[in-house]
Amino acid sequence: MNLALGQTIGGRYNIVRQLGQGGFGATFVAQDQHLPSDRDCVVKQLKPQATDPFTLQTARRLFETEAKILHQLGHHHQIPQLFAYFEESQEFYLVQELVEGDNLSQELTPGTQWSDQQVIDLLQEILTILAFVHQHHVIHRDVNPHNLIRRKSDGKLVLIDFGAVKQVSTQVVQGQSSSFTVAIGTPGYRPSEQANGNPRLSSDIYAVGIVGIQALTGVTPQELPTDPDSGEICWRDRTSVRPELAKVLDKMIRYDFRERYPSAEAALQALNDLTQPTKATVALGAASASSPVTQSSKRKKLIVVLLIAMAVIAGGGGATVAIINWINSTNATQSYNRGETLLELRRYEDALSAYNRAVELQPDYAEAWLGQGDALLALGQSEAALDAYDQAIQIQREYPEAWKGRGEALAALQRYEAAISAFDQVTKLQPEDVETWERRGMVQMKLQRYSAAIASYDKALEIQPNYSSAWYRRGWALHNLQQYEEAIKSYDKAVEHKPDSAEYWYQRGNAFVNLNKHRDAVDSYQKAVQFQPDFYRAWYSQGSILNNLNQYQEALAAFEQAVKLQPNSYEAWYGRAWALHQLQRYDEALMAYEKAVKLRPNSEQAWYNRGNVFYTLEQYQDAIAAYDQAVAHKRSHYQAWNSRANALFNLKRYNEALTSYENALTYQPNYKEATRGKEQTQRELEKLKKESNRKSSEENDDQ
Repeated sequence: MNLALGQTIGGRYNIVRQLGQGGFGATFVAQDQHLPSDRDCVVKQLKPQATDPFTLQTARRLFETEAKILHQLGHHHQIPQLFAYFEESQEFYLVQELVEGDNLSQELTPGTQWSDQQVIDLLQEILTILAFVHQHHVIHRDVNPHNLIRRKSDGKLVLIDFGAVKQVSTQVVQGQSSSFTVAIGTPGYRPSEQANGNPRLSSDIYAVGIVGIQALTGVTPQELPTDPDSGEICWRDRTSVRPELAKVLDKMIRYDFRERYPSAEAALQALNDLTQPTKATVALGAASASSPVTQSSKRKKLIVVLLIAMAVIAGGGGATVAIINWINSTNATQSYNRGETLLELRRYEDALSAYNRAVELQPDYAEAWLGQGDALLALGQSEAALDAYDQAIQIQREYPEAWKGRGEALAALQRYEAAISAFDQVTKLQPEDVETWERRGMVQMKLQRYSAAIASYDKALEIQPNYSSAWYRRGWALHNLQQYEEAIKSYDKAVEHKPDSAEYWYQRGNAFVNLNKHRDAVDSYQKAVQFQPDFYRAWYSQGSILNNLNQYQEALAAFEQAVKLQPNSYEAWYGRAWALHQLQRYDEALMAYEKAVKLRPNSEQAWYNRGNVFYTLEQYQDAIAAYDQAVAHKRSHYQAWNSRANALFNLKRYNEALTSYENALTYQPNYKEATRGKEQTQRELEKLKKESNRKSSEENDDQ
């Protein structure tokens, strides 16, 4: 199945734009319609090359296995999370986190050479991610600059597009065995053993080494020659590089996989060794003048030694323990404070290290366990975060912040009932915590308990009446209950307290649509695009309602904006075509309908209306061709059969016209227009028959 823009799959993911296309399937950006914010995500469509039962069974097993692996790997904050996977129409879909940013190829400009240190830093970051992958015994199989995204939010690299999943699409059956006929990976970054269908962990190391050489030389892999005798890549003459780094890179890209580093961890260690000072350097540093920090550290150590010595002399073993505990407590507090600062700066990994150090020094440090949970949750490691929050709660039972964190972690793990229970503990301890009441409502929404969610939002609003997001979410809950009048009242409150929220205005417009108050809906949509000019859904919805109001010129203006924002939106092109059609701008309408059917070839309605434009222009042959497409995609489209018959009638192809009228009446027996057309066609055929008989009689008389 070719996915079309605007199509919904899995019952919740609305396709909004295409990211890529390949032999194995396609990648799209979609919006999760089960969430109030319509969260953007990535949908990967994987198409098996064969659809016989054995192949599908094999593909299904592989797909499920690989999806579970991706879910496990997604716990790393530099690998996209897997939100869902499912099968539909014998095709397989993965739904993953959308990573906003540019891929590494944007940074590897041809002709630009990176410094040795820049390359080392780059390789260390990639290999750190790969080490996590390899620890799970997974081979990525397609490491290349296009699959490394520089995330906008924190500047870190994110590894995407695991090639192993493509097994689902390349699997073919040969007797009772299977093989992969399509080599997975990108030419230039794919070593020989992987090209031959035998990838290993060291195959990924080869790809990372090639990326490093590309950064060092400013030359693409395809431009680098190979030694005809050894098969090794020749690259050292293209740049100036430290011999130690060159040696590591050479080992990473050896032609024979057995000569490479066996795993990412081994390659990473080799790079780390390059950055460690030699023993001679260390000795020289020790002889040099100490920095203020070193001097301060030495003084602290000297004080500690003296205190412990004094305690021992005094015969106080307990005093010694007390002094050590005091020292650990002081150091733990320093680590905790450092973690708090790093967390605020969104340096989550560094913050986690600081919190870890704090709880190592002081295991009963509840605040540090809380901080650890917050850092882990920010890194997407929800299960580990839950453990940290539980540690904090064990130490300090009535700790509302830890209960709140526990609720957030459980919600992220989709353990909604348990999450509600955790939030209940918070509200018992802090009844005035409006955020927790809102979060409780949001989790209840996940369980489709809309009335219960409204009660939670009402509690939040009782405490803080100007809480705009609670008013908005309350409106969304009422919206789901189809109580649209009440929903609008909540949306009104939301925009009263936050008048510049495009999303609030947009949902308000949708509620008016459900009440058939189209003019009010248009006003809301116009407010949405006023505050967010690139809001595609608001432009599209505005155009659709204006079409319904027969305000075609205004509708056309809205659809113009929609297609600018999403040039591959079938719905926007179709709406634009309809507006042009009604404005009698037929040539432009034909072009817009053509764009629509290219984006969604199986749209019988677009083909039908395209045929109607040709019919109006008296281009009957073209009209018939369009109607043929309409009925090919929807056999029961009686209007297309009728219009096809009319075109054939005008071309005096009466027998074909009669068949088309009969088809129309088969699917809509009471269709008066087709009945009249059929009767008129039969009269014309009768006239032709009489005329034929008359001519035949005259010819006989002449003889």
